[in-house]
Amino acid sequence: MAFHKQSFTYGIIGLGRFGLALAEALADSGLELMVLDNSEIKIKQIQDKVQQAYLVKQLDKATLSEAGIQNCETVIVCIGEHMEGSILTTLNVIELGVPRVIAKAISAEHGKVLSKIGAEVVFPEIDQAVHLANNLTSPRALDFIELSTEFAITEIRLSEKFNGKAVSEIDFRRRFGLNIIAVVREDKTIIEITPDFMFKTNDMIAVIGEKNNMKRFEKYNS
Repeated sequence: MAFHKQSFTYGIIGLGRFGLALAEALADSGLELMVLDNSEIKIKQIQDKVQQAYLVKQLDKATLSEAGIQNCETVIVCIGEHMEGSILTTLNVIELGVPRVIAKAISAEHGKVLSKIGAEVVFPEIDQAVHLANNLTSPRALDFIELSTEFAITEIRLSEKFNGKAVSEIDFRRRFGLNIIAVVREDKTIIEITPDFMFKTNDMIAVIGEKNNMKRFEKYNS
């Protein structure tokens, strides 16, 4: 395994159910991605979808550095089943200077240790992996419920572009193919959305529609 200077948006260590689901979701979003695992079968399963996939038998600092994990903007450590290995690997990644490190935990105690050494902590299953992928790729999407491979419900915080504009002016259904379910403003939920309803910056809207349309709207909203 040769040293690589190429930079990546995300690095994933461990391709269990959570890690593999997360890798596939991020890869489907077209992001630059590096993955590491000790299973040849799992590496072969994902290698055609990511930029770099490494088969590694140990996760010491030297091996991680040789793979180039320090060149990732965000690294997610997905080996929570083995607590000691998870903690040591997370510590190694942090010490290699990765700006953002997220680690999977299997208990409150495990999560507490990971948090103390400087990692963000998640307690995931496969559906939460997809949720995390959507949060990482869509900073203004606050919650995400997948209804099918094509449709979902999501909450999006509106940018200043929408301040003072009416529902009829935006025309979500025609322009973006989305339907508004509700608007949350200062802890108040509004479900009667009339055409003359005026949006404010930081209003949170709940919408339903196709995922591709959501991505298109989130890009416009950014």
